[in-house]
Amino acid sequence: MNIAIIDSGNVGGALAQQWIKAGYNVLIGAQFPLSEKNISLATKIGEDRFTVIENAVKQCEVVLIATPPTAIFEVIEQLGDVSGKVIIDATNAVMKSPEPYKTVYHALADKTNAEIVKCFNTTGFENMLDPIYNGEGIDMFMAGDSEKAKEIAKKLALDCGFGSCIDFGKSDKVELLEKFALSWINLAIMQGYGRDLAFKIIRR
Repeated sequence: MNIAIIDSGNVGGALAQQWIKAGYNVLIGAQFPLSEKNISLATKIGEDRFTVIENAVKQCEVVLIATPPTAIFEVIEQLGDVSGKVIIDATNAVMKSPEPYKTVYHALADKTNAEIVKCFNTTGFENMLDPIYNGEGIDMFMAGDSEKAKEIAKKLALDCGFGSCIDFGKSDKVELLEKFALSWINLAIMQGYGRDLAFKIIRR
């Protein structure tokens, strides 16, 4: 599987490292591929993985978007033809939404013909780099209307080391999933519990 990651920040960088380790071909799509911002990640995964957004997307079947939500309109213009491709929305618009849309997921659903899923947005990048707690993988969560996109997101989550990828529901649950992400942010940062905490569903 070929994966294009749009943005090389903490989340995109963590997932790039995990998926490369799992054997996937990963390209980083960036407006300025070898800017100062990208140098740190390039030293870990190789400069040859960086290219402009359109080239990265053209070569890949799966696209992960981890940009700030308000950048999505500029990103969409650079994606090119994404018909039939899977787009994973890993953003959170809980602080600032990409108006007039409530979330990046909704903007993508309206402006592209891709298969879209919300995933990899509910925990910190440290947990993406190392999702194992006491010998057990923590949970990842997803939402959206595309079963094809969900199957791929689930596989990619498991290949990162997550214990499971739990389906939150269809597109009407995307906003709820973002609020769930805000719950992690609240505990880890606002309430001062620290970023080394994670969610794991347990059953009796």
